[in-house]
Amino acid sequence: MTLRKVCTPEVLLSAPRRSAAVPSPDGKLALYTQSTYSFETHTRTNEICVLDITTGQSVTISKDSKATEPRWTGTNHEVLWLKECENGNTSFVISDATLPGKFYTTGTVSGPVSNLKLSAIEPGKVAFAVVGQANPDGSLFNPKDVQKQHSSARLYDSLFVRHWDTYITDQRNSIFTGLLQKSEPVVTSRPGRYSVLGFKNALRGTKLECPIPTFGGTDHFDIGPTGLTIVAKDPDLNPATHTKAHCYFLPQTDLMDLSVPKFRRIRVPGLNGAATSPVFSPSGESLAFLKMGVDGYESDKNRIVLVHGLGDHDLVANELMHTMDGKGGWDRSPTSLKWTLDGKTLLMEAEDFGRGCLFALNLELQAPGPSWRPRQLTHSGYIIDLAPMAADSHLFLVSSNNLTDNSLYTIVDPTGQSEPVVLSSLSGEGSRFGLSPEQVSSLWWRGGDDQPVHAWMMRPSFFRADHKYPLAYLIHGGPQGAWNDQWSTRWNPAVFAEQGYVVICPNPTGSTGYGQAFTDAIRNEWGGLPYEDLVKGLEYIESEIDFVDTTRAVALGASYGGYMMNWMEGHDLGRKFKALVCHDGVFSMTGQVASEEQYFPVHDFGGPIWERQDVYDKWDPSRFTKNWATPMLVIHNELDYRLTIAEGLSAFNVLQMKNIESRFLSFPDENHWVLKPENSLVWHLVVINWINKFVGLPKLVDRQGRDGSNFCRQGVRREQVARKQSMSHLEQ
Repeated sequence: MTLRKVCTPEVLLSAPRRSAAVPSPDGKLALYTQSTYSFETHTRTNEICVLDITTGQSVTISKDSKATEPRWTGTNHEVLWLKECENGNTSFVISDATLPGKFYTTGTVSGPVSNLKLSAIEPGKVAFAVVGQANPDGSLFNPKDVQKQHSSARLYDSLFVRHWDTYITDQRNSIFTGLLQKSEPVVTSRPGRYSVLGFKNALRGTKLECPIPTFGGTDHFDIGPTGLTIVAKDPDLNPATHTKAHCYFLPQTDLMDLSVPKFRRIRVPGLNGAATSPVFSPSGESLAFLKMGVDGYESDKNRIVLVHGLGDHDLVANELMHTMDGKGGWDRSPTSLKWTLDGKTLLMEAEDFGRGCLFALNLELQAPGPSWRPRQLTHSGYIIDLAPMAADSHLFLVSSNNLTDNSLYTIVDPTGQSEPVVLSSLSGEGSRFGLSPEQVSSLWWRGGDDQPVHAWMMRPSFFRADHKYPLAYLIHGGPQGAWNDQWSTRWNPAVFAEQGYVVICPNPTGSTGYGQAFTDAIRNEWGGLPYEDLVKGLEYIESEIDFVDTTRAVALGASYGGYMMNWMEGHDLGRKFKALVCHDGVFSMTGQVASEEQYFPVHDFGGPIWERQDVYDKWDPSRFTKNWATPMLVIHNELDYRLTIAEGLSAFNVLQMKNIESRFLSFPDENHWVLKPENSLVWHLVVINWINKFVGLPKLVDRQGRDGSNFCRQGVRREQVARKQSMSHLEQ
């Protein structure tokens, strides 16, 4: 692999992207996928690869662009993957990782499916589960079968008209299950072949939807030795106003029959919020999952819930004391769970002081005391996934990344008896991007209520301590989110640092990974405590960091970060910056009523708008537009149904009518994020050239000499004199 040793937007977006790695049952190989986008050919290549764990060398076993989600079957080095067909169907393909290019189709289902999970029952027999869209009658939905309608009308009678970037239809997410059965070999020299048997909708006849839209995937279900487990929102509550979800269990006998699915709901007394990450123990006799306490709050603390005796008719889960508020010794919120192979330890991913770390919880320690606190296994970067090194090994292969390295595979010992060992780094620990860990450091200051506030700082790779660099102040979204030691292809601090900025990414009040109380404290405080934390942060930078030129500072933010750009515009902090960038930000709190997930503003502002109008008004950026004065780039996309495009247009119109230098960038085919490589390149060029202009840095162009505006369809520009005349008329 060759990467240009400058982390430009083109290099960032065209660099290979590697999935998490999964070791083979014997621990000799690791399976992963890799995709690469070319700006020369405007195409993406997708590969299925196998890493030799001993030598560190990789081999590509498929270059089929339609092949996805490879999984070990559990027998030798057999691999199963899914392949998208031209007619919308999905084929199941079997290959041998040691024989690249040799494969066969074992079966085809009549629509798109994804999120493949396998559970080996015995040699030659594997249960599988996949996700597909189900029609109202329970059959698998295939978009290619939809007949064109003569009218485009949509009609709704309840909340949840649309979600994220699509309108709600009659189809629902569902789990489809089946069996891979290997036949007896015809001749001794040729092994038997698998067939797909009994493909059925495991949720047919229920009102359950799994995975939970819009981001649920394999983390919302599991298939194991004793059956199927899922999490699903309470079907009797409207998903627009509730997050309450339950965990369900379907025994193996019912899973194989499915004439009438008999899911058993697992009761968890006292916990009424969202649920995720259901995982069977290796024996299948126990089940663990995560559940929140508060309905309507998607960032509540995840509690660890454990169920023993899945054969019992009445399933009642026990919340582990380790994460119980006021009684446990650990105040972090785990985001996923995995069992060790002996079934004695739970491995958990959780944010911790700006990192996504791995923790181990020994379930055999039941007495109160320091042993209750999970043992931390990693202390840097951000965990993506993990899998046991082999069927008989206590070691795990952990996939992660960090602010300078886009993909790391590390061998971790959950017992803590040995240090982690790096197996593979896709970017040579950042060197192929021209980056190094020395560019990254932490800052701490006292915030608005004297709480410590953490921030990441990234300096340019060409940094010199005797020089001064302009500041790029990046505000994260959420607001219950965080800047972490994590690689990203959207808001990557390294791309801004390599332009010549010192990039500072603060985690103010409301951020995750610093204790639940710190996260919860943003409620009813959107423009309050977080804003004060940011003010204090800039004061700290001005007084304590000599190599930052705060007279040449810019601020950028998306989602809640975009809200903060609009809020800062109307307040004193906005005057501290030469320019702002507002991506998909809130302009008017009234506009929150147009959002899809209404539980979000209802929680964060203490109730619906008609009950809490004073709080909505208090933190409404549109009330302070008379103070707007700082040049701002506004970005808003047409498929953003979380924050509608009217928010961005409103902000831009105010800026234009006040004769404040401003630009408006929009993508009709993007949602809250900008994901398509060509669009993302334009986004980066426009954003960087906007801020560079105001701090005196040179214009950035791509390899063809384009600065971003060359790609765009630009509206008719009025002459400056005519615009001033128009403004004069409005002022009269």
